[in-house]
Amino acid sequence: MKGLSSFLGLGSAVIRKAYYKGAVILDVRSGLEYDQGRIGDSVNIPIDRLAMNMPRIQAMKAGVICCCSSGNRSAQAVTYLKRHGIKLVYDGGSWEKLQHVIRK
Repeated sequence: MKGLSSFLGLGSAVIRKAYYKGAVILDVRSGLEYDQGRIGDSVNIPIDRLAMNMPRIQAMKAGVICCCSSGNRSAQAVTYLKRHGIKLVYDGGSWEKLQHVIRK
């Protein structure tokens, strides 16, 4: 069913709504990748530093939208965060595609 909702664009609408309700864009790429291009109001916490930043992430009460370069690390981050009790977490996939989703 996830494939169908993505095909119909329903995932984009949910992510856009979460963003406009205050969800934080969490870019899980390395600092170097982040410095080479990013969504302006995103927060960079590389995927290998999620554990040490859990208190900071837990403070993001309006939710978290994870992104990376291709969608692989963001999917891993979503799984990790959900396993560690973060309920409002979304997979934004590629940061370049995500910026178009939130700006519509």
